[in-house]
Amino acid sequence: MKPQKKIPETDAIFQHVAQANQAADANPTVLRLSIDSKAKVKIGNLSRRGKARTLKANQADDHDDHWDAVLVPFGILNVADSQLSIYLGQSAETSDFIVDCLDAWWDEHQSTYPDIQALALDLDGGSAVRSNRTQFIKRLAQFVQATGLKVHLIYYPPYHSKYNPIERCWAALENYWNGALLTTVDEALRWAANMTWKGVSPFVRLVEGIYPKQISVPKHELKAFEQL
Repeated sequence: MKPQKKIPETDAIFQHVAQANQAADANPTVLRLSIDSKAKVKIGNLSRRGKARTLKANQADDHDDHWDAVLVPFGILNVADSQLSIYLGQSAETSDFIVDCLDAWWDEHQSTYPDIQALALDLDGGSAVRSNRTQFIKRLAQFVQATGLKVHLIYYPPYHSKYNPIERCWAALENYWNGALLTTVDEALRWAANMTWKGVSPFVRLVEGIYPKQISVPKHELKAFEQL
């Protein structure tokens, strides 16, 4: 069945997103971040169907049916100053992976924002960050407890995630490394670090560890986090 491109609530949701974003941007104690992941990247001597930047193009394998690793890119864009951070996981896109990236981002950047009391997160309704994903609720609540920050979730309408600001960063990255043979993880990290978004190079980090899928929180345990 062809996905529905617009639901009756789409316009109202967009209006809410605009109002929430404006309120966040107008409040000096709130920092607005746009977050999302992009399609997994296979690492190996694989054709990427782009134009090579060398006089003689590198030769990819004839059959792209084997790869050495898979990277899961997750991005955090500071909307105010266009600073992009890219975290490359080696496991799966899960609620734990995403909140671990957010936690690592805050550890690295909190000294830059001494007056920030809340984060406003622009995001879509992906399976790992849905508002009814129990593990996402739990991990965000733990993040709030640990940092003392408030977190506001601003969801774009279904089927309209392309309007989330970070999606344009992914397009820039894909355009930059398109055609490159990402034969190793280090090569992918190097290409990602050398791109620019609005003239600024991103912070790029490799995330170690395995992230199991399908983790859920029992109802009796979830109650404590839903009250925060």
